[in-house]
Amino acid sequence: MSKSSPADCDQQILGDFKDGMASWASAVQAHKEAPPDLGFAARLASLAQGASEAARVCRAADAAGFEWPPARKADSEPPYELRRGTGRRGPEELWQRFDEATTRLSMVAAGTDMLEVARAYEELAAIAEELANAVLRADRAGGPRARAGRSAAWPDWRLAGLRVRLGAGMELLVPSQIDGWR
Repeated sequence: MSKSSPADCDQQILGDFKDGMASWASAVQAHKEAPPDLGFAARLASLAQGASEAARVCRAADAAGFEWPPARKADSEPPYELRRGTGRRGPEELWQRFDEATTRLSMVAAGTDMLEVARAYEELAAIAEELANAVLRADRAGGPRARAGRSAAWPDWRLAGLRVRLGAGMELLVPSQIDGWR
C-alpha cells in the first residue's frame, strides 16, 4: 500500500479548497442574477450549503497549515437582494443575525486566519439555512401573495463572481476583489 506524499495531500487540499470556494461563489452569483423573488428560499438554502462547503474546505486547509489569502476590502456587501432595505423576506431577527454574520465574514476575510474564516462561514451557513426554512414555510403558508413582497426596483445583477485559481506550485492565487462576497 503506497502512502500519498505531502505534496499530493497539499494538492488535494488545494483542489478541495478551490471546489469549495467555487460552490460558495456559485451560490452568491445566484443571488446577484436573481429575478424578483423566484426561488428565494432555494437561493438561501444554496447559500447556506455554499457557506457550509466553504467552511469545510477552510478547516481542512487550516489543518494542513494554509493561511487564508487576505481580502483587500473589509467593508464588502452581499448581493443586493440580501441587503437591508431591499424587501427581503423572513423574520427580522434572523436578518439582523445574517447582517452581523456577513459583516463578520467580511472582517475576517481581510485577515489571514483560515480557522476564523471557517467559523464565519459556519455561522453564516446556519443563519442562511434558518432563513431559507422560514421563507419556505411562509411561501407554503401564503402561496403567491406571500412571495410578492419584493421591491419593484430591480437592478442588473450580472457582475463578475469570485474566481479562485491555483497557481504554479503550492501558491493559491486570489484576485484582489475577494472579500467573501465576490
